[in-house]
Amino acid sequence: MNDLSPSELSPSPGAADGPDRAAADVSDDTGHAGRGLARHDVPAPLRDDVRLLGGLLGTVLRETGGQDLLDDVERLRELSIRAYDDPSGAVLAEAETLVEGLSMARAEQVARAFTCYFHLANLAEEYHRVRVLREREAEFATRATTPDDSLPEAFEQLVGEVGREEALRRLRGLEFRPVLTAHPTEARRRAVSGAVRRIATLLDERDAQRLGGTSLAENERRLLAEIDTMWRTAPIREHKPSVLDEVKTALGVFDATMFDTFPTVYRRLDDWLLGDEAGREEPLVRPFVSLGTWIGGDRDGNPNVTAEVTRQAAAIAADHALAALEQQTRLVGRKLTLDQDGTPPSDGLRALWERQRRLSEAVTVAASEASPREPHRAVLLVVADRIAATRARNADLAYPNAEQLESDLRVVQESLVAAGAPRAAYGDLQQLVWQVETFGFHLAELEVRQHSQVHEGALAEIAEKGLRGDLSDRTREVLDTFRALGAVQQRYGIRAARRYIVSFTQKPEHLAAVYELAELAFEGSDEAPVVDAIPLFETFADLRASVDILESMLTLPQVQRRLAENGRRVEVMLGYSDSSKDVGPVSATLALHDAQSRIAHWAERHDITLTLFHGRGGALGRGGGPANRAVLAQPPGSVDGRFKLTEQGEVILARYGDPTIASRHIEQVAAATLLASAPSTEKRNAEATERYRDLAAALDESSRRRFHDLVRADGFPQWFSQVTPLEEVGLLPIGSRPARRGLSVSSLDDLRAIPWVFSWSQARINLAGWYGLGTALKEFGDLELLREAHREWPLFATLLDNVEMSLAKTDERIAERYLALGDRDDLAQAILDELRLTREQVLAVTENAWPLAGRRVLGRAVQLRSPYVDALSLLQVRALRGLRSGAEGPVKDELQHLLLLTVNGVAAGLQNTG
Repeated sequence: MNDLSPSELSPSPGAADGPDRAAADVSDDTGHAGRGLARHDVPAPLRDDVRLLGGLLGTVLRETGGQDLLDDVERLRELSIRAYDDPSGAVLAEAETLVEGLSMARAEQVARAFTCYFHLANLAEEYHRVRVLREREAEFATRATTPDDSLPEAFEQLVGEVGREEALRRLRGLEFRPVLTAHPTEARRRAVSGAVRRIATLLDERDAQRLGGTSLAENERRLLAEIDTMWRTAPIREHKPSVLDEVKTALGVFDATMFDTFPTVYRRLDDWLLGDEAGREEPLVRPFVSLGTWIGGDRDGNPNVTAEVTRQAAAIAADHALAALEQQTRLVGRKLTLDQDGTPPSDGLRALWERQRRLSEAVTVAASEASPREPHRAVLLVVADRIAATRARNADLAYPNAEQLESDLRVVQESLVAAGAPRAAYGDLQQLVWQVETFGFHLAELEVRQHSQVHEGALAEIAEKGLRGDLSDRTREVLDTFRALGAVQQRYGIRAARRYIVSFTQKPEHLAAVYELAELAFEGSDEAPVVDAIPLFETFADLRASVDILESMLTLPQVQRRLAENGRRVEVMLGYSDSSKDVGPVSATLALHDAQSRIAHWAERHDITLTLFHGRGGALGRGGGPANRAVLAQPPGSVDGRFKLTEQGEVILARYGDPTIASRHIEQVAAATLLASAPSTEKRNAEATERYRDLAAALDESSRRRFHDLVRADGFPQWFSQVTPLEEVGLLPIGSRPARRGLSVSSLDDLRAIPWVFSWSQARINLAGWYGLGTALKEFGDLELLREAHREWPLFATLLDNVEMSLAKTDERIAERYLALGDRDDLAQAILDELRLTREQVLAVTENAWPLAGRRVLGRAVQLRSPYVDALSLLQVRALRGLRSGAEGPVKDELQHLLLLTVNGVAAGLQNTG
């Protein structure tokens, strides 16, 4: 595998000789882009990184499996590349014959080899993104206006439209609320992720330090050792992770990047706003990122999330937050070596020191001895000891809440400013203040989610048997959940856990049930937790009924009381995944847009500060795609400076695993959130929505009919499980949540959207991201109007962009092999016909030669990966074919293991799972 790198991918005969060849000349009749253009388009540093890592992987394969293993991998690799540009299908058939002839043991080794390659290629691409971002920033002069999707640029645009004072007011009210969720979409093991991070560090060392000689050889030795470890690490977990395992995985990202990255984003913007006065003036920027989490709180369909697990999840998160705050406070305190003669303490600081001394003479004496004539340092060291005591639950020294800690830090800050040391006040100490404001003692707000039917059942049972009667385990667990919320709030504050999301909210009584159950759990005592019941509208019908339900919700006395307490703030969640599975991707997109518009008008009528919570997934069939573009396409009034969304599965690591990429993501989404309510943006979206209302109605009707013709056909659910690895995905130990809510595959209604999308993605069909659009565009017929809409209507442009991405990751040749596993030629043909039609129609509207032709970097990445994914897909089809033919005993076990290995690899190659 020495030459397993994009730089070596062979162009097809007659393909472009260089990037200047006309786009139409590098496309074949299967809709694939010619590979010559992609090859020449690979930046040299990325090409070198992939060549290096691919070559080292080849060395490891040869050392561990012998030259024969490397030869088998190379043969399949070469055939897959040639097959990609062979419209006859003969080369792909040859590759399939090779795969069928491999022993089961060798097939597993080959699958693992390609999977390792994808991990390394993904790492190289991610590192190249970091490299490009750093180089781009280096080109800008100090405090110069940054790229056009940055926060400074967004602020400048807003100033031009509404004036500086109003722009600053909006900036201070900005809210970005990412909510981490543990949906089972991260197919990669944590052990493998750890190896990937270590390899990335070595790559950075090699790049940044320009190593040579012995140092370069040592770097290569360490790279080989890490790649060897990755190769030898079993890619599939032995057991499903527990909920607390998922909590710890997410918190690993907090420890690695989030704690430092969030305030760094604030600092960069504040430096730009203050210019030469940065570091001398009080910051203009207030923390605008508030982290939430469902991990340990989302019990909808997951019996593994119990009240006790919720308590433990909150405790683990708090421990991470307090440990990080303690360490940071000590670091800041130790550096604050300002002598009292030149920087005298204020009266407020002296008073704080006396309060600390009364709390513990021993602690203050130690701090004083460590900081002679350095009062600010001494006070901060005691603050650090108090944070440690809070973590250890030492009641004598512990802070009662994060607000009191922040108050003490403000005293130190104000004393420094009064003493003429503003740089010390607004430097590292300000960073610490921002961290306390952002994370508190709880780190992330733990949100609870439960299905409305569970609440209905619990109330009915309590009404029948009484609160102290012989209640079922499920009802007792419902009540215990509210008691857990109360305990979390008592320990870490109301901010730690107050949102309670009701899945499948279909009437106001579903919200009233939450408040009623909370009161029952505490039997009317004052210790009941503060709860905000949040409706989640998921299906097409529920989205249509959303405003009527919200209108009735306002009549609930508990809601009226909360509105009076919280400044008339209401949150509403919208489900992208189930609505897409319900009516198809096109109708779901339009229904969600319409619901947002109507809910925004409802909130305005009632003087309500609205936050819409977007249940978006990482995959395109679940509302995925670039979040910043989606924000700018939202209806007028629906954002208003506040954006909240779920960050699901593999997306967490992809967006927040590297500090440079995390900063970029946060800045892009925050900038879009700021601009979404700019007069020009709202005017454009409002006018476009009105202008293309008839187009939207036509697309909705046609696409929904086409989608329903497929999924409502007799026997479709059973056929779906035959032609995709749906059943086997449920065996993959990648998440604590079951793949279904309870019923068999005879009902799609009960199938979670995650395996629905995951399975189509694995089969290289991606049906959940595009099905029905081709028919809708063709039936509408007016190509010029469609092209105009693509240029002028942000919602339509975003929809087509996401469909292009989905189409780019489909492969008709591979899809045919999956569809042949079933016994319904009519359904298979319907899918293939719609795929071809959708590609044809979308490319006609976007005026592209092939999907993603207009998005160079993304298109290149997909093109270069596709042949390697094909190799894994052929291995997966072999395994599925054997399983569908009724294999039993050890043979069945071997086939299932091979299949799960390929699921892992295809997920890595496509970089989209569920």
